[in-house]
Amino acid sequence: MDEDRITEIVGQWRRERPDLDPSPLLIIGRIQQLSEALDAALRPPFAAADLGNGEFDVLAALRRAGEPYTLTAGQLSQRMLVTTGAVTKRVDRLITRGLVSRSVSEADARGRVVGLTPAGVTLTDQLIEEHLANEAALLRGLSDIDRSALERLLSTLARAVTP
Repeated sequence: MDEDRITEIVGQWRRERPDLDPSPLLIIGRIQQLSEALDAALRPPFAAADLGNGEFDVLAALRRAGEPYTLTAGQLSQRMLVTTGAVTKRVDRLITRGLVSRSVSEADARGRVVGLTPAGVTLTDQLIEEHLANEAALLRGLSDIDRSALERLLSTLARAVTP
């Protein structure tokens, strides 16, 4: 659905239901459209690396943690905004690939930590370079002023809709 189609849909609702304000579709519809387009544009490098949805998030969270690139499942859950169950499934797949390991915590023998393997560090460093270049290319059409305004507006919207 392109911008003109969204405008057309809003116009149709205004005609059919003049008692309603369909203008939120102009924003929400475009955000949904952008979400799909961004996923399609950003997903290929991860797919080429045979990473499922969310698996790069695990690798990136561990890499951002700094050496020794380890976090508990709870810490990963908080940093990725997903449940610990989702973290466990992703970690299990990454262990199979040799990109992360799970070991006993030095701080608490009952706890476990997840850490990047050397192969995981290498892959994450390669993918983050490509990912950030892709994101920069997608934003190339926006001026610095527009980017700052959009960042501020999206931050405000996120605070308004996120519990």
